[in-house]
Amino acid sequence: MRFRHRAAAGFATLLLPFAGLIGLAGPAQAATSATATYAKTQDWGSGFEGKWTVKNTGTTTLTSWTVEWDFPAGTSVTSAWDADVTGSGTHWTARNKSWNGTLAPGASVSFGFNGSGTGSPTGCKLNGGGCDGASVPGDAPPSAPGTPTASGVTDTSVKLTWSAATDDKGVKNYDVLRDGARVATVTATSYTDTGLSAGTDYSYSVRARDTADQTGPAGGAVKVRTTGGTGEPPTGDKVKLGYFAEWGVHGRNYHVKNLVTSGSASKITHINYAFGNVKDGRCVVDDTYAAYEKAYTADQSVSGTADTWDQPLRGNFNQLRQLKAKYPHIKVLYSFGGWTYSGGFAQAAADPSAFAASCKAVVEDPRWADVFDGIDIDWEYPNACGLTCDTSGPAAFRDLSRALRAEFGPDYLVTAAITADATDGGKIDAADYGGAAQYLDWYNVMTYDYFGAWDKTGPTAPHSPLTSYTGIPKEGFTSAAAIAKLRAKGVPASKLLLGIGFYGRGWTGVTQSAPGGTATGPASGTYEAGIEDYKVLRTACPATGTVGGTAYAHCGSNWWSYDTPATIGTKMTWAKNQGLGGAFFWEFSGDTANGELVSAIDSGLR
Repeated sequence: MRFRHRAAAGFATLLLPFAGLIGLAGPAQAATSATATYAKTQDWGSGFEGKWTVKNTGTTTLTSWTVEWDFPAGTSVTSAWDADVTGSGTHWTARNKSWNGTLAPGASVSFGFNGSGTGSPTGCKLNGGGCDGASVPGDAPPSAPGTPTASGVTDTSVKLTWSAATDDKGVKNYDVLRDGARVATVTATSYTDTGLSAGTDYSYSVRARDTADQTGPAGGAVKVRTTGGTGEPPTGDKVKLGYFAEWGVHGRNYHVKNLVTSGSASKITHINYAFGNVKDGRCVVDDTYAAYEKAYTADQSVSGTADTWDQPLRGNFNQLRQLKAKYPHIKVLYSFGGWTYSGGFAQAAADPSAFAASCKAVVEDPRWADVFDGIDIDWEYPNACGLTCDTSGPAAFRDLSRALRAEFGPDYLVTAAITADATDGGKIDAADYGGAAQYLDWYNVMTYDYFGAWDKTGPTAPHSPLTSYTGIPKEGFTSAAAIAKLRAKGVPASKLLLGIGFYGRGWTGVTQSAPGGTATGPASGTYEAGIEDYKVLRTACPATGTVGGTAYAHCGSNWWSYDTPATIGTKMTWAKNQGLGGAFFWEFSGDTANGELVSAIDSGLR
């Protein structure tokens, strides 16, 4: 089994500066209380990363929150995530997003920001109250209305009705929410939404306001798809790309049709078909049986039509052709290389033009020329070591990228999966990624496999941390560090995609629940020791905590780290706040049968 990416293993313990903690609180919601706590999670001298945590310490639901504070002159917020942060002079205000304002009793939510300067916050207010966590007596907010019922669905409209909310002093009106955003405020318990797009998915919920204008929690949501249209769903302006592993049709029994049955096809924009091989400096098809020979029966086929013995194209390529006919918005790229097949890039770098010509000949083979919209290069790693070591020099990757663009021209997508090693003198520094960016549409930054059980005794650490944390085994092994370094080298943020792994990495012989524990070796996995699909881990070893923006789990003597829908949501918000071009993932078959992780990426990037 060829698995995809592995980061270098070594580690060195680094103790971050002690985080400054300020316990702050103050309720604005009647009949409840809350606290806000500040922590400086990173400090690099001229700047820092801060985090606020709002916790509902009362007995009634908090339906919104606003945190205010003052910084001394010279200290300011430069970017933020999971809250809308604005500043006026030295005064700063953070308001909840539409999706994280409601906090049940005992629940908490965090938002973070990057800042410049060295000051600490003072004068905190939470929802206009003092920062002492005290309770404010008063009128309770209204209850949640019932889940809306949809009727009269047309190409451009839908009628919604719901059961009334209750309130001790009366309900004044209702906010109708479409995909989390308010589209109307009405006094009745029904509303007809118009001006919609044909053949489009929408989600509706309703929340009530009382006579004191307090907003209650939203009720359940109903999904509605308008009639008509081409079947092409709205995808927004972000790239949502998944890798389809060629060999998955064998032992994993995962086929192109699974993208349809899981609902994933309607939520992605691009597919990278992986992998073509690089032999003797040339692109070649690897598994010809899986690629274009395997016959599919009618029930296995995307189109519902069985392959025939004399059909000119079968296999994955024909299934991808059928998928594109059903979902015209999807673009497919042929990816060459990967962990196992990167050895041929050294020879390719010696004659970039010949390599590019060989790749175009494969991609544009007359049997499947209509299937592919571009090429993806997964060289692990230019001028550095992966499965083998490359000494092509720092300019080789740039030269190869330039040759590919010259050969494929402006109408094809040309992309590359690249290292996320942001250590000083590490793999990002080994090649001219800044110079190559001008020839490429985007980079798939492999922000995973930072840590794993190739270090058999640990320390346990999340394999895909978004940000650093106290005790991380190696600084520079985070998504944030990799993105920052690539941007510093001149790569536009819009050409960077954040990587998500649909799998976990784990150790066994672990007694400590928190990261940093010792181990005796890799945990057992379905296909390979130390690695397991998310669809298995979500029930076999549920997450018990989060660190660095990703989840970890300790069950029995095993310790795993992996991303969940919740941590993916956090990462997608961060990606949007950074202005990234979108996200990609490795790979489809690790997801659940209903595409749980793909859905999290899709909703998080909208």
